[in-house]
This record gives sequence, structure tokens and C-alpha cells, in this order.
Amino acid sequence: MARRRHRAGLPMAVAAAAAVMSTTAVTGPAATGAAAAEPGPDKPTIRYTEYGIPHITASDWEGLGTGYGYAAAKDNICTLADTYLMVNAQRSRHLGPDGKTSPGKDQNTTTNLNSDLYFQRIKDNGVVERLLALPAPNGPEPEVKEAIRGYVQGYNRYLSETGVNNITDPACRGAAWVRPITELDVYRHAHAEIIMGSADALLDGMVNAAPPGASAAAPPASSPEAAAKTPKTPKTSKAAKAKAAETAKKISDAMAASHQQGMGSNALAVGSQGVSGGTSMLLANPHFPWQGKNRMWQSHLTIPGKLNVSGASLLGLPAVNIGYNDNVAWSHTVATVAPFGLFDVQVDPLNPTKYLVDGKWEQMTSQQVGVDVRNDDGSIGRVTRTLWSTRYGPITTSIQGISLPWVVSAHAVRDVNMDNLRALNTWFRLDQAKDVHDVVNTLETTQGVPFFNTVASDRKGNALYADIQATPNITDEHAASCLTMTGQLLFNPGLRPSNVPPVSIFDGKRSECDWPNDPNAVAPGLLAPHKQPRLIRSDFAGNANDSAWLANPEQPLSFPQVMGDAATPRSLRTQELILTARNRINGTDGLPGKGFTPETMGKLLFADNSRAADLTLNATVAACQGAPFGLVLVDGNLVNVSEACPILAAWKDHNYTADSRGSWLFANFWVRLQGGQSIDKLPWRVAFDPKDPVHTPNSIDSGNSAVRDALARAVHALRKAGVPLNAPLSDIQKVTRGQEQIPIHGSIGELGVLNVITPGQVDGKPDIVFGSSFIQQVRFTTDGPPEAYSVMAYSQSADPNSPHYADQTKLFSAGQWVTERFTEEQIAASPELRIKVLD
Repeated sequence: MARRRHRAGLPMAVAAAAAVMSTTAVTGPAATGAAAAEPGPDKPTIRYTEYGIPHITASDWEGLGTGYGYAAAKDNICTLADTYLMVNAQRSRHLGPDGKTSPGKDQNTTTNLNSDLYFQRIKDNGVVERLLALPAPNGPEPEVKEAIRGYVQGYNRYLSETGVNNITDPACRGAAWVRPITELDVYRHAHAEIIMGSADALLDGMVNAAPPGASAAAPPASSPEAAAKTPKTPKTSKAAKAKAAETAKKISDAMAASHQQGMGSNALAVGSQGVSGGTSMLLANPHFPWQGKNRMWQSHLTIPGKLNVSGASLLGLPAVNIGYNDNVAWSHTVATVAPFGLFDVQVDPLNPTKYLVDGKWEQMTSQQVGVDVRNDDGSIGRVTRTLWSTRYGPITTSIQGISLPWVVSAHAVRDVNMDNLRALNTWFRLDQAKDVHDVVNTLETTQGVPFFNTVASDRKGNALYADIQATPNITDEHAASCLTMTGQLLFNPGLRPSNVPPVSIFDGKRSECDWPNDPNAVAPGLLAPHKQPRLIRSDFAGNANDSAWLANPEQPLSFPQVMGDAATPRSLRTQELILTARNRINGTDGLPGKGFTPETMGKLLFADNSRAADLTLNATVAACQGAPFGLVLVDGNLVNVSEACPILAAWKDHNYTADSRGSWLFANFWVRLQGGQSIDKLPWRVAFDPKDPVHTPNSIDSGNSAVRDALARAVHALRKAGVPLNAPLSDIQKVTRGQEQIPIHGSIGELGVLNVITPGQVDGKPDIVFGSSFIQQVRFTTDGPPEAYSVMAYSQSADPNSPHYADQTKLFSAGQWVTERFTEEQIAASPELRIKVLD
């Protein structure tokens, strides 16, 4: 564990800080009375410590938002301006219709035109404005409104002081689309973040949906015969069943690929029984995009006597989404709930914009949506489409790129988060939580978490897992009554792959199949929070993007099927997280002592161990050595794999550290062997056993031809790419920063590596697409301030001319951490202290 030394003396900058600051921030459980009640500075103040981390202090929420907005814009003005361009549906006007953007959570890109049409529809319908007019909890609480009002002032102040033509980031310097923002811009951005779990899969299908024989540019002709038709329900046939199975398989495969390649996270809360030298610990390890609007940004926010919270947020949201305060630390992980559902509506073949509900025809609602588009000659044109909706929601003709033809029936979308701005209230309240019970109360009374689990620890020694979020109100009984044939295959455990979230497709012909309202839920159509799983323990609780079932194997959880699977195979990353926690608490992991410390937590994460290699490397070597004459015939190629055998055999630590040799070869083998399947579909000798879910399945069959074939394909691919089979990871997996290429350790989640890194290219240069972003660990003791260490893997700023464009990336590359500064004394002692007072 790398630790920074603090200077004993007070430099000149600290004297200046003392003049600016008129109070001591609240630290520790005993910080009450006069010190906690003193007012903050009259003017928002930003104090920068090492690596450009801002400590923002103000006397009220508006001032705090002002400091946040100014500091965030200073680091990432181009990323933020691009986001406001997107949510205001103006990308096509300024950047052209054919460019690409990523409004979703999985970086699946769509065209600027489709993105604009999607967000313009939301604007035309006044969705965000309507939510803003609601009282809390469905509308923003007063402190949220004050902070966002201040954020706008801070952002606009930075832009005014700097000037568009003087922005240092070339990505938007001098661009006409960089402009002052309004509060509505910020709320639209927040709403876009909340709905991205649905937008990712359905956006293209919604803006391209058109009735048979028509295009989205024009509605179909009306049919006078439609009113006289007697509706008939299509018969179930073998052909229909086969078609349902085919469609479900395509959707499952696409959802599985998205689930594996998109956003994810690990989080581990350790209670009093599992910590050495403290009462509890938390590891936050979100795997977010390294580019674009879903970058995270670190800050420390203080209103003396009211708020003292440190951590990271999705860029542009003036609160801490993942972090800690004086008594609680928390993180989120992507959950297995699908935040949307589909309704299969039977349409009239003579007028396919009419659909059947309860034996009567209803007319779909048509809506003309238009956006400005820059033409090739620079002139501005207009593109208009007709978009269609039902009582359930908009029509879509694809999900995750898989066609849902509008022929005999059409598919409507209901998005559980379309009416959700509550997440802002959730995060503002979490920032002020006092213990894990307060966390649970916040989650239950706001139901704003959009598609995340919550993992937390507190000073009292508790470890919490909770999957309490905005979930469709689909009980098991409701699903059994209303699922279509395709819906059953996509929703029910045992019928769909275990690595695919449950997606519901309901019978839209029956109004009773709509999501019912529960009086115990915060909003219509939500599953009541008391039906959602939670667990508080004194040893540990965690999640690595599997369902709630094994948050702790000693106490398996039950929950409605809409929230995921139980008693099904866990991912290798989940197994690795559980085994890491168990072995450290028991002292059986080879490190000294028992229980977690910041040093052991850091070492275990950055060991980059592969659970897949633990389970299968020896068998893979045996399969390699068993190839006759070292030759394997695959895809018409005779591949000599003999060189690979000693390289894999020598890779004994199974780690994806920068200097590891053989790890890249194994990763290429494993991707080809797994092929996007759930883990239980591989050729294991010992099948999955729900009574031993952490250790099964195991013992790969080295004699199975699939193992040798996957290895041969990996060897062939690396040779074709000119990559030596024994190349160290540092030669291959890099991120480009300016003229420098920085090696990055870690690997893909399918390998069971906790430090997830998904390599790729950006602008034709090596980079990281997804992976460990803001990593933080926090330890509480019975008294005194929290002890925290963090690293922002891609650094604070996307501006290549910023001093904080690559500094923490190099730190992350070296497996080191920033010792966080939380107390006034720690901040004042920073040798790099810089102060900005917003007069």
C-alpha cells in the first residue's frame, strides 16, 4: 500500500487556507456542538490537493453546487458540453446525423440522428418538466434544487471566465455548441443517466418503428374495414413455438453479450468480524466507461454541520454517488433487474396502428418528432418522423439490435425509470446517511436507484447488501399469468441463460397484464420495497453483478424472479469476490494475519487473480500437451500449439499483472472457449451444484475437443496479429495519453478477475473501453475520521492539456493509491494545496 507522507509544518498555502476557512469540517462521531454548528465560508471555496482532487466547501447547498459546477467544468468542460448537446437533441444540427453517440450504459453506439429523435420526443412530451413539478419524493427535494441551481451558476461562471475560444481541450475549443446551460439542461442530463438502462437496448427500435408498408417518415393509410373486423386471437402452433424460441435465443445472445461487455462493478462490505484494526471496511470498484458522459469525477463536499462527504459521481451530478461520510461508506453495482418490460399487442392487419385490448380495438397515438440536421453542404435541414405509442408505452421494432417485426403484433415498451427523477433525492440522502439502517430507509422511501444494487458498511460494524431500487411490479404470480411464449423463455429461470437479466414480454391484449400499482410503493407500477432483498451482517456482504442470491453464501436470499435468478451458477467474478472475502477473514489466503486492512484489500484487488485460470489452467495445459504431434485442425487450419504448452505451464500465479506472461494467451483461449455462454455450459466434469455454488462447476474436461479447438484458435489469432504467445501484458494492454502509452493491469470479467479491464481502441490507438474507474476503500474505527484510499484509473480530466489527464492513470498502472484527505488538518497539510474562492 503506497502511503503519502504529510509535512509536519504548515506551508504558506495553509496560512491562506486558514484565512479562507472559518470552521473545522465535521469529523468522527463525536464532532458535535460548537464546532459542528459553525457557519461555513460566505463564498464557495475549492481547495485542490494532490492529483487535482477538489475539496469544495460552502455555507449552503446552492454554494456547494456552485463550487462543484465550476470545478467539474474546469476539468471536463468538453465532455459536459457534449452531454448537454445530446440531451437537448442537437447533435445532428452541430455534428451531422451520421456521427455516433452513446446514450446508454453499455457504450453501444447509435447515430446522432436516432439519439436526437429519442431525446426530442422526451422534450416534446415534457417528461422532465412534469417530474420537476411533482412534490418530493417523486420530484426533487429542496436541497437538490438548490444544489443544481448553484451548479448551473458555477458551470456558467467557468465558461464565462474562460471563454469558448480559450478552452484548453481541443475537443470543443471554439465550438458553437459550447454554451451556457440552464437548470433544465442538468435535470435532462440526470434523467438521461437514470433511463440509460432502457435506452441502451431499445432506443433504435423506438425511433425507427413503422407500421407494415410504411416508413417512420409517414403514417399508413387508414382502413375503413378495420372498424368492422372481429378480432381473433392467433392460434398457438408448432411454428409459433419455434419462432418464439428462435426470437428468444437471438435476444438472449444479444443481451448476454451486452451484459458481459457493458458497465459493471464489484463492491464488498466487511463488518466487524472481518476487519483488522477497525470496525468495518468497504471496497468500491465500479467498472464504468473510460470515455464519454459516464465518466466518474471525484470530489469532497462540505457544508459544515450539515454535510461532509467524499467520493465520486457521474460527471455533472452535484452529489457523491459512490463514497463515504463520517459514519457510512457505500457503493453501487449494476443489478440483474431489467428496468423495462415489453407488451405484445395484437394489431389489426388492415390497420396496424390499431391494437386489441380486452376485446376492443384501440388507436395508437402518433407523434411527429422533428430535429434539425446539418447537411453535407453546411446548411441546416429538418428530419421528421412519425413515432407511435400505446397505452403501455412507445412501440419498438428491435431490442438490443434484434428485430421485433411489426406484423401480426407489435411490441410496446414500458420503462420503469421514465418517470424517475427520484434518484437525485436518493443520492443526496445517502450522502447524509448515519448508518446502514439509514441507507435502507433512504432506498425504501425514495426508490430512486435506477438499475443498481447498494453495498454499504458503517462505523458500528455492519455490512449491508440491498437490491432496493425502481423495479417493475412483476410478482411471480403476475408473470405466470401474463408472459407470452417468447416472454417465458426470456424471463423464467431455467429457460433463459443464467447470464441474461429477466426480460418480460406480456400479453398486451389483456389490460390486467399491465404492471399493477402497489400502495406500498413510492410510484405507480413499482414493486414494493419490502419485497426486495436486503442483508445486514457482521462478516461481509458483496456483489459482482450477479443477483442477490449469494450476497453472503451463509445466508442466501430469496426474491421475486423479476430481480434475477436464485440457485443458478454464479459468475467466476462472483466466486472470486466471495472466496477473497472468506479467505482473508479466515486468514487462509497466504497473507499475514486475519481480517482486512487497507493494505491487504489493495493487494488482493491488484493481484488481478483469474478464477478461470485457478479452475482450468492445469487442464488447459494437459489438453495442449495431449494434441497429437502438437497439431490441432480448426477451421481448415492445422495449428501447432506445442509452443503454447510451456508458456501456459509457466504462468503459475494466474495473475493479470503488467509483467505476466501467458496471461494474454489464456485470455484469448478463454473467450473462445466460453463464447458468450453462461459458465455452466462449458465442458466441466463436475456440474454446478446449488448446494456448493462457490466451487461448482469445476474440473474442465481436458479431453473435450472444444478445449483444444479454443486453444488452437487463440494461438492462430495471436500469430496472425503478430503477438508473441509469451508477450507480457504490458506490451499489449495499454492506454494512450498524448504521446505516451501506459500499461494497464487487470483483465475482462469473464476470467473472474476483480479488477476488470476491457481493452479496445479509441481513435485508432490502444485504450481502455470499460473497466475499473473510481476505486475506493474506506476503513472505519470506533472513533476518529474514516481512513480512505482511492485511485481514479483514467484520472480526473479528459482534457489532454490538463495536469490531471494521466497522473492517476500512471498511479493505477503502478498499482498504487492516493491517501485521501478528509479532515481539515489533512487538507491543510497537503504540499500541493491550491485554493480558489468564488467571489
